[in-house]
Amino acid sequence: MTIPNRRVAVLSPVAWRTPPRQYGAWETVAGNVAEGLAARGWDVTLFATKDSLTSARLHAVVARGYEEDTCVDPKVAEYLHITEMFEHAAEFDIIHSHYDFMALSYTRLVRTPVLTTIHGFSSPRIMPVYEKYSDGYFVSISDSDRAPELNYLATVYNGIDLALYPLRESSGDDLIFLGRIHPDKGVHLAIEVARLIGLPLIIAGIIQDQAYFQQMVQPHLGQKIRYIGPVDVSGKNELFARARVLLHLNTIPERFGLVLVEANAAGVPVIAMDLGSCREVIKEGQTGFLVNNVHQAAHALGRLSEIDRKTCRQRVAQYFSIETMVEAYERVYATIFELEAKRPK
Repeated sequence: MTIPNRRVAVLSPVAWRTPPRQYGAWETVAGNVAEGLAARGWDVTLFATKDSLTSARLHAVVARGYEEDTCVDPKVAEYLHITEMFEHAAEFDIIHSHYDFMALSYTRLVRTPVLTTIHGFSSPRIMPVYEKYSDGYFVSISDSDRAPELNYLATVYNGIDLALYPLRESSGDDLIFLGRIHPDKGVHLAIEVARLIGLPLIIAGIIQDQAYFQQMVQPHLGQKIRYIGPVDVSGKNELFARARVLLHLNTIPERFGLVLVEANAAGVPVIAMDLGSCREVIKEGQTGFLVNNVHQAAHALGRLSEIDRKTCRQRVAQYFSIETMVEAYERVYATIFELEAKRPK
């Protein structure tokens, strides 16, 4: 469905490099969108940090992500980055923003249509911006993570590069947790499961809540429960090679859960809390199990032999690949072009 000679700008965040070295889900998806569109013949410009890697055209005014360089003031970087994009808006047929609510405030100042992929609502306090610009074009990343006051064109699931995560046909011995060290992600619940059944647990990810880490994680670290810090793609694959299962016992509704897809791509089953998008990403009994508490999670570990690792990867290839994601976005772009053509000039 590629529309020839169309120029698209992909606006990525500048917290991290695109794609990120370790953590950075939004940057990962923005980079994958740019790569996928470029591969299908679109004229793509990626707005990201100067150290970003892309086969598209890179446009950058911020040297490094503000989470990676303490010399960078986050607000200064964000405003330089976003305004640079919109000052060049006339050069594009469509702008695809992955920049949350801040970029919305510029959308009525340009004639170029702007599609916003909403990667999640960080707080109810940002909703007045979405409400003001509710006439814009929006896509959700799961059916469960939607605001009733917004009109969405579609749900487009995040897509990953399957080549980065080779299939591991045999199971490892360890439980793994991979994600932000934050109460929302339920690291303490993964620890509780590991202690309950006596299996080793490896924890990887950035510490986003230091007090939580010190109070709920650090006291349990030892030979059987280890924290190894944040990991890159290579580090993730090392974990997947050792993994019996990925524990994702989130305490709030999941918005999408990129790590669930990455684990399944490698053939690793997932035990996830049945909150938010987990039901959309994990196929119960086929790619993992959905649970409601620690004891159900421990019980599900006894059923892992029911999961076929190749099925896990096949489901990712069908629903959560870059190709599937980009084809869906192409359909959304086509809808936007049709709607724009009907607007009074």
